[in-house]
Amino acid sequence: MLMGGLILLATLLVVAPLILIFFYLIREGLGAINLDFFTKVPAPEGETGGGLANAILGSVQMLAMASVIGVLVGVSGGIFLSEYPRHPLMPTVRMISDVLAGIPAIVMGLVVYSLIVLQFGFSGFAGSMALGFLMMPIVVRTTEEVLKLVPQTVREAGLALGLPKWLVTLRIVLPAAAGGIVTGVMLALARVAGEAAPLLFTAFGNSAINLDPSKPMSALPLEIYRGATSAYDENQRLAKAGALLLITLIFLTSLLARRASRRK
Repeated sequence: MLMGGLILLATLLVVAPLILIFFYLIREGLGAINLDFFTKVPAPEGETGGGLANAILGSVQMLAMASVIGVLVGVSGGIFLSEYPRHPLMPTVRMISDVLAGIPAIVMGLVVYSLIVLQFGFSGFAGSMALGFLMMPIVVRTTEEVLKLVPQTVREAGLALGLPKWLVTLRIVLPAAAGGIVTGVMLALARVAGEAAPLLFTAFGNSAINLDPSKPMSALPLEIYRGATSAYDENQRLAKAGALLLITLIFLTSLLARRASRRK
């Protein structure tokens, strides 16, 4: 009885902040979500109206590009760590993955700023590179752990048929672990979708709708940051509406990831 009450109390303490955040954002930002919010760009400072169409499209583009970088490198790294544990480069790859997992997002933004922005200028591509680097260690670790769950007998059956190891991994092991890998990718997307710090040094932001990744590009975290630090109530209200949209998308992504994990 006592332990049950303590567990319930601990659960409420964990869930309470999320509920409070949702209620606050719904109360403060729901009124700003309308058709203009999805179809118009932000109005000039101090003026009413406008929306976050530039930020929504920018976030979708950068997350898509970041997924290409993070998923390709992350899944490849996870396969290497799981399927080739005796390779001499395995300790080095694992160390790099662990170090990347511990690097703060703002430091990753500064790294990409030094490598790309100083050479080619602010761009959506630079922002996606920073987000992709943040995704990589999450995807690597998830892929490695999921592949380890595939029974060794499955690999041995493929090898017994005369298939090379790389083909067994590609055609047999990876499909068996696809559900868990997809879950890891979705969790990584939810992790980086709300990052503003690296985008300040890379994508920089754009008040207009931009579909060219070689130019500065806006994103929801950037517009939320700029609106929340504005002195005008209208900009703050728009930022809260953007925060409500962002946290809703992250919440739905996490739910989908859990459903995929349970199906597996």
